[in-house]
Amino acid sequence: MWPFTTLAEARAWERDFHSAGHQPWHVDPDETALSFTQGYLGFQNIDHVTAHTVRGPDARIGVGLSRPAGVTGTAAVIHLVRYGTGPDAPWEVVGTDDTTFSLTSPGYGLIVRSPLLTGGRITGVDERIRIQVRQPSSAAPLGTSCCTAAGGNGRHWKESVSFSGADDPVLTVVASTGGHIADVERFTVTAVRTG
Repeated sequence: MWPFTTLAEARAWERDFHSAGHQPWHVDPDETALSFTQGYLGFQNIDHVTAHTVRGPDARIGVGLSRPAGVTGTAAVIHLVRYGTGPDAPWEVVGTDDTTFSLTSPGYGLIVRSPLLTGGRITGVDERIRIQVRQPSSAAPLGTSCCTAAGGNGRHWKESVSFSGADDPVLTVVASTGGHIADVERFTVTAVRTG
C-alpha cells in the first residue's frame, strides 16, 4: 500500500540506502507508521507512537494524538510488513487493525471503480465519517466525501465517494472520524486495486 507501489521500488530504495543512507526511516516501523499517518494521509495531529509490537517481518504500531492532561489516545494500529528479505528490507504499510472503527467495504485488494461505496462498523458518539481515496504518487486525495453521521455500539455505516486521476496500481481508501478534540481522532484504511 505505502510507501512503495512495487517490489522493484523497494529494492531500488534498499540499494540507495546501502550506498548513501537515503531515507533511513524505511527500516524503522515506528517512523514508517508516523510517516504514513502524517506525510501520506496528512493527519498532522497524530504524532505519537502509542504501541509497538514487532514479530519477525510483521509489525503493529499504534499511532495517536496527545489529549488534554497529557493522555495519549490511539487513533489507529498500523499493520506493516517487511517488503523483501534481510535486515535492511523496508517496512511497508499494508493496512490497519480495527476494533471500534472498521472499513470492511470495499474488501482488501478488490478492483474498484468510481463511485466507490464504502462501509464498516463504528462504536462512538456523534461521529462524522470522512472518506478519502489516495494514491502514493499524488499529494492530494483523488476523491473525498464528508461527512456521514454515525454512532452507537458496533453500528454499520456507509458512504459513497467519487474519485478520478488514479494512476497507481494500488489505492488507499481512508475513513476517519473526529471533531470532539481534534479533526481526526480515529482512522482506518484498506488497499484496493485499479485494474
